[in-house]
Formats: sequence, C-alpha cells, structure tokens
Amino acid sequence: MFDPIPVIIYTDGACAGNPGPGGWAAILRYGAHERVLQGGASLTTNNRMELRAALAALQALTRPCAVELHTDSEYLKKGITQWLAGWIRNGWCTSKKESVKNRDLWQALHTATRPHQITWQWVKGHAGDEFNERADRLAVAALNSIGVKGRPDMDGPDAAAPE
Repeated sequence: MFDPIPVIIYTDGACAGNPGPGGWAAILRYGAHERVLQGGASLTTNNRMELRAALAALQALTRPCAVELHTDSEYLKKGITQWLAGWIRNGWCTSKKESVKNRDLWQALHTATRPHQITWQWVKGHAGDEFNERADRLAVAALNSIGVKGRPDMDGPDAAAPE
C-alpha cells in the first residue's frame, strides 16, 4: 500500500456577466513539479467555473493523494464541507426544498473527492496570496480565450438560455 501523494492545488473561476462567458484555472503542485489546467465556456456562471476548476484538478490526479485545495470561493468550500451531505440525504434538495443548483458538478465533484484525503482551504481573493492571484490571472486568460469561443456550460432544463 502506498502513502497518499501530497499535492497542493489552487483554483479559481472567472465570469464576465453572470451568466456570461467564463473561465477557470487550477494549479497543481507536487514537490518541484507543477501543472496548470484551464478551461472555459461561452455561457456559464461564476459558481460553475469555480466548481469546474476544482473538479478538473481532482480528476487530473492519477493516484490517491493527500490534497490541500485552496479556493477563494466560499460557495465551493461550504458546499463541499457543510452542505453536500445534507443535499445527498435530502435527495439533492436544499433545506428550503429547492433543487440544488449545479447538481451535475456537485455530483461529479463528490465522486472525484472519494479517492483522496482533502483539506479544503478558503483564501481571501485579491488579497495578495501568490498562487490565488496567479490562478485568478489564468482563469481570466481562459475566459478571454476559451470562454468567448467555447460551448455553453449551464445547469438545469433551460441550460441554453440565461435565467
């Protein structure tokens, strides 16, 4: 049996309008190694881009890891650490009996977390954290390149049209 590999991940999402074109980025660091992931969508929300960044980072890991994931999204951190278990227990409904927004990504994220030991760290955005600032710049760059040309990435039955 192998010990989990220690990996530090920094994620961020960006959106021009909400909904609008968006981008996401993740920086994965393992020792002296680093990998950058980016993506985007032509029509999406800031929350979907935050979730996509974390999901892509976790899906890129090929073995069980001890992950320290840094995000400036309270939605992502609270969702995964405080709300997810209740949503699952309630059949993917919130405490107000409403359908969970971005359920597709939350379900995928839940699956992607299973092989790993993850510590979720919230960092204040735009407050000088070197890697959070870099992830932000990469997400904005993805928005400006991939996001403006990419496919839509929306949630729900009316996914092609903004709410």
